[in-house]
Order: sequence, then structure tokens, then C-alpha cells
Amino acid sequence: MPLSEAIGITGILETGIKVIDLLCPFVKGGKTGLFGGAGVGKTVLIMEFIHAVSAIHKGVSVFAGVGERIREAHELWKEMQQTGVMADTLMVFGQMDESPGVRFRVGLSALTYAEYLRDTLHKEVLFVMDNVFRFVQAGSEISSLLGRMPATVGYQPTLTSEVAELEDRILSTRQGAITSVQAVYVPADDMTDPAVSAILSHLDTTVILSRDQASKGIYPAVDPLRSSSKLMDRFTLGDRHYSVAQAVREHLARYHELENIIAMLGIEELSETDRKIVLRARKLQRYLTQPFSVLAQHSKQTGVSIPLEKTLTDCEAFLAGAYDHVTEEQCYMRGAMQDLQ
Repeated sequence: MPLSEAIGITGILETGIKVIDLLCPFVKGGKTGLFGGAGVGKTVLIMEFIHAVSAIHKGVSVFAGVGERIREAHELWKEMQQTGVMADTLMVFGQMDESPGVRFRVGLSALTYAEYLRDTLHKEVLFVMDNVFRFVQAGSEISSLLGRMPATVGYQPTLTSEVAELEDRILSTRQGAITSVQAVYVPADDMTDPAVSAILSHLDTTVILSRDQASKGIYPAVDPLRSSSKLMDRFTLGDRHYSVAQAVREHLARYHELENIIAMLGIEELSETDRKIVLRARKLQRYLTQPFSVLAQHSKQTGVSIPLEKTLTDCEAFLAGAYDHVTEEQCYMRGAMQDLQ
């Protein structure tokens, strides 16, 4: 595709997931990294993104399974059929039992499908890759087979150019947009690993899934303080969204600072101002949970999708104290607060 056809960022891609849209929004034509260990809800979140693109934007999804377990791929395929999103999803797999050549090229093959859907069918495309780190590993195996001298920490000398070859094809054109969500495995939780650093340099948004959040029953288990976006500015988001997001993050950060004091001395020992901030932050933390459509048959809760406008209105009301009389349980796993009877 000629470079003259490419266009810049065209705005936010709403997902209907409150915590994502508010604090680490997806950008049309942008790249998002999803960092999380086993059992914190990474696959469920990916499925909900696919559902959102299908339902809200009438778009399509391309899923690239790179070097993952065959069992996981089979389970994902079955769950997508059950939740009804398979009709708008294309899946390409190069699993663990495949040769490094297949695992290395499968991500690029899936991206070719995504480009066809964007350029020929003019679709809004969500490109999901699980897992980018396995793509790098496959490249490292090929590099060894070719007899190249290993570089930093044993990785291939062509690491950065291989990652760039994949990432630079994810962009928007006048015909449509490819928005990417990439699951990233972090070896030994070391964010300074050369492979992770190479991937991070291309990402617009970083979503960290936290085991601590999951243990508290906060789902989706997004860590609101560690997750971030390069595009969190007034120019991209607008004054209102930026101000609300910053205020929510400040409340949650202050609550995090005071957690140890509350655990030792109790909330009564805090100043009146801090007590208000903590109580509002706890309600905001629970408000930013929500039931997912793809889990409706398991959780027996109807999934909800919340427009960004409603999320902003609710958060402004929380910050202004309009819901100080509401219990924390009333804020948990629900849709918009306006629906509260």
C-alpha cells in the first residue's frame, strides 16, 4: 500500500468497557498491548473486544494465534461460536506444535487478511494477536537455524526490524482502519527485557491486568494506575474526558497511598478530606467493574455495554459527591448509575 494512502489517528474506538474507555482508551488505527499472566482474564477481555467491535461498530475481527497451546485455541474457537461472534471473526493459527517458520509467518499472514478486509471491503477491523512474544521467540529460533550470531540476552540481531515489519503494517487508510490488540507475555515479569522493550516502543496504549485486582473480585482486572496511553491528552480526548480521567486516577492513587494506614489504624484516623476521597475512590473502583456479554451464560448476569458519555457523566457525579449516599455494593458489577432505582 502506498504511504500516501495512510492517514493519522482518527479518534477513539469505543469498546463499551468503562475502565478501558475512560483511563486507557483504544485509538482507531492504534496499537494496544495487553499485559497479564495466566488466569487474570486476558482471553475474556479479548473476546469482549471482539464482541464490542462486532456489535457497536459493525466491524470484523482477525485473530492471530501465535505459538499458543492447541487446547487454548480450541476453547477460544468453541466459546466464540457459543457467544455468536464467530460470524464476524477470522482466525489464523500457528500453534506450539508447528515449525518456527510457520509460527513466525502466521502473524503476518493474519495481517494480510486484515489489510484485505480494510482495503477491499472497507471494514473497521480489530486485529488481535496472541502472543507477540511467541512471534519474537519463533524469529529467534529461525535466526539460530540460519547460524546468525545472537545479540542482547541471546535474542536475534534482527529483533527490532522483525517487530517493526509486523507493527508498521497496522495503520488506518482512507478505506478503513486496523486497530490492534496484542497480548504480550513478559518473561519473569521483566519489563526491561529486549523483546518487551521492542514491542513497547510501537504501542500507543498499555493495559496491565493485575492479579491483585482479580483477587479483590474487580473484573475486568485492569490496574488503573499502571495502565496508560500515549494519547491521554486534551487534544485527542477533549477537555472533559481528560479532566475526568485525571481526577479519577488521582482519587484511586490517593486511596492506594492510604491503604496501609487504613489497614493499621482504620479509616476513622484519616482527615475528613481524605476520608471522602477514599470512600469515593472505593465506589469508583467498584463502578469500573462490569458484567461481560461473552460471560452471560456462565455468570447468569446480562452483559452491559456503556457509552463513554454515560461513563463520564457517572464519574463526574461520583467526584462531585452525588453518590456519597449509595453503598459500594450498589456500584459493583452494574451498568450506568442513572439506571439505579
